[in-house]
Amino acid sequence: MNSNIELLEQNDPAVYAALRGEESRQRSGIELIPSENYTFPEVLATLGSVFTNKYSEGYPGRRYYGGQEFTDQIENLARDRAKAVFRCEHANVQPLSGSAMNQAVYLGLLEPGDTIMAMDLSHGGHLTHGAPVSHMGKLFNFIRYVTDPSDGSVDYDQVRKDALTHKPKLVLCGYTSYPRDIDYAKFKAIADEVGAITMTDASHFGGLVAGEAMNNPFDFGFDIVTTTTHKSLRGPRGGMVLCRKPFAKKIDKSVFPGLQGGPHMNAVAAIAVTLKKAQTEEFKQYAQQVLINSKTLANALMSNQATLITGGTDNHMMVVDTVASFGLDGRRAEEVLDKVQITTNKQIIPDDPLPPLRPSGIRIGTPAATTRGMVGSDMEQLAGWIIDSLKAPEDEANLERIRCEVEAFCTRFPVPGI
Repeated sequence: MNSNIELLEQNDPAVYAALRGEESRQRSGIELIPSENYTFPEVLATLGSVFTNKYSEGYPGRRYYGGQEFTDQIENLARDRAKAVFRCEHANVQPLSGSAMNQAVYLGLLEPGDTIMAMDLSHGGHLTHGAPVSHMGKLFNFIRYVTDPSDGSVDYDQVRKDALTHKPKLVLCGYTSYPRDIDYAKFKAIADEVGAITMTDASHFGGLVAGEAMNNPFDFGFDIVTTTTHKSLRGPRGGMVLCRKPFAKKIDKSVFPGLQGGPHMNAVAAIAVTLKKAQTEEFKQYAQQVLINSKTLANALMSNQATLITGGTDNHMMVVDTVASFGLDGRRAEEVLDKVQITTNKQIIPDDPLPPLRPSGIRIGTPAATTRGMVGSDMEQLAGWIIDSLKAPEDEANLERIRCEVEAFCTRFPVPGI
């Protein structure tokens, strides 16, 4: 590996410089984007392995090219480990991304024009949950449920009424910026009442399910669970479709050849590595600490008069209404925090009056900080820096002081694999 890096330095100094610059940025700053994390060192090694060279269209035992002895081994390992970790009957580990895995479910189990019930984008859902700007939003008839403006919770009575009215073929729960847990039993009862397939998009919290820190939808009789592998699971960038046996053949056929060709076998190998890690006691402790850190950070922010959507969190993330809290739109808040080496992302809030690229909030999460070994007292320190920065966004001397403190703080917490 080191010799390969030396070759890169010699032959492409521009890319090498960017690589080293990103390493420095990750070491010296705090990553609080909830969809980002640091992979296991073994995952980095596997992603840069010779499996990158191999084309493996098809599935183990049914490939379209020769030379598949070892690719079959790793894909079978990944599938078996996924079934063990998530307690499911079938696993497809080939989707190239989170969007692709969700699309594979819709296209494999439904017909264009069928009705799907899912969370509205501005209330915490994902683009693939039926946002009008997405291709899926154009192909299928999405009925998008929203949260209760009084407390930010899902109004299950309204979800049921909408389901009885629109008769969806699939009921989808899951989120990308919703700070609360899901009542799977209520969603399952609603879906059963209208004869719908049940699906959870666990992209954000799949690692917390694997680590037994959050509920597993399969324990409530769900049919389908999708999850990315690079967020709270700490794996490579990719996706998985997990399901009950009756859906296995349609899911596999939808992923390949329906949606994509050859899988990225280096990523499949890295998923196998990740899922072995997820079965350890250490990973379970990590998942629990992610939640402890999230609640501690949320409480510390709220005690300093920050306004959080839903008034707190049950999971690994929180959404701060920066307009209400500091008089700053989310883009400006993100830029201010970038100056002090605290990385967040601007985020729309429910029924946001501002546009997506200049929304009313920021989204904050604790998986990456927890990976580096930060605990509750560190979250309180982080909250102080966030509050001090956003209360005085024009005070450059104060921002420089905070930046220096953040960089010194980060030296105590090495980034795995770097």
